[in-house]
Amino acid sequence: MEWTAFGVADRLMRYVQIDTQSDPNSTCFPSTEKQKNLSKLLLKELVEIGLSDAEMDSNGYVVATIPATIESQVLSTLQLPVICFCAHVDTAPDCSGTNVKPILHQQYNGAPIVLPDDPTQILTVDKYPYLKNFLGKDIITASGKTLLGADDKAGVAILVSLAAHLMEHPEIKHGPIKLLFTPDEEVGRGADFIDFKKLNADFGYTLDGGALGCFEMESFSADQLTLRIDGVMAHPGSAKGVMQNAIKIAADVIAALPREEWCPEHTEGKAGFVHPTNIQGGAEQVQIEFLIRDFDTFSLAKYEARLLQIAETVVHENLGYNRAKIQIEVKQQYRNMKEVIDQYPQMVDLALAAYKRAGIIPVIEPIRGGTDGSRMSFMGLPTANIFTGMQAIHSKQEWVGVSDMQQAVQVLAYMVEIN
Repeated sequence: MEWTAFGVADRLMRYVQIDTQSDPNSTCFPSTEKQKNLSKLLLKELVEIGLSDAEMDSNGYVVATIPATIESQVLSTLQLPVICFCAHVDTAPDCSGTNVKPILHQQYNGAPIVLPDDPTQILTVDKYPYLKNFLGKDIITASGKTLLGADDKAGVAILVSLAAHLMEHPEIKHGPIKLLFTPDEEVGRGADFIDFKKLNADFGYTLDGGALGCFEMESFSADQLTLRIDGVMAHPGSAKGVMQNAIKIAADVIAALPREEWCPEHTEGKAGFVHPTNIQGGAEQVQIEFLIRDFDTFSLAKYEARLLQIAETVVHENLGYNRAKIQIEVKQQYRNMKEVIDQYPQMVDLALAAYKRAGIIPVIEPIRGGTDGSRMSFMGLPTANIFTGMQAIHSKQEWVGVSDMQQAVQVLAYMVEIN
């Protein structure tokens, strides 16, 4: 079998031209209606490929089944797990996804790549050493004014290419395979309305990883903490001994946080952090929002207690703040998917065997973040993460190697094939 095409590059370049940027400030689902434009196109393409049960629901989720190529009697004897592959259609709010102009750079020669619509946007092997792997190979970028959207339209293109390949080659023996395309992953809501009963899969894999060979089955556990500071207001002309300014208290709390540990700018690997992300309010009341992250779920409560202690110490040790009040509110965001995946070793073995068969060395590293799979794992579908090749995501210099996407299709085909 020649694994050099699959049409994955053409699909990616079509998909990225559809603006699907999600909106973290929206209260709708999906957060932007335009995400459904790609979902509708995917529905049409999947039906044309031959996935007759493909459908899109009112929330913009697209679900389809690649039908088994072995008889039902044999299938029941084998007791194969039903695998779900998932990718998200939305792109990040961090950088414009409007009027994306994808560029295919054929047989990359190693020279700096100047993106034509903004010549200040330059890709070099010094800045992106991973580019060295693509000398003489094709890569795809945007034109300099937008992100590319390989996160996660590379995953989308890989899954549609897998479906097309398997439908074109019925001689490849496999059980039923579920495909799921979700909206709003980039704003943390991608799993909100998945119908897991209808999906009816045993375990899954998101196609939302980076470099060739990465396999991710461990993520942060995550909470969002809001620290509320209630000061004491008075007219500034007669405020002596009365006013306790919430803004100044908030500034002192932030200043009291550890500066060289316990924060994302000074942590890596398995180290967790507490990260202030937003502050708003006035002299009477201020709210500070924090991200709380660690691979050990039990550590989150310790971090939250320490943060509260820091804030209370600031208030208690300053006589000028003695009537101010501190409150915290904690919301669970997602949990380390490894806690669930560890109960399903067969899904890890299946993926790593396919990597080996494809001649790819697995790179197993924890995600210092979360994916749809982090939440899906705790909602009934254990879900790990597989590479797509995407690089420099959420930026104008985002790029992806075509051969990485092609090899991802190869790995998925090996995962489902019955030898």
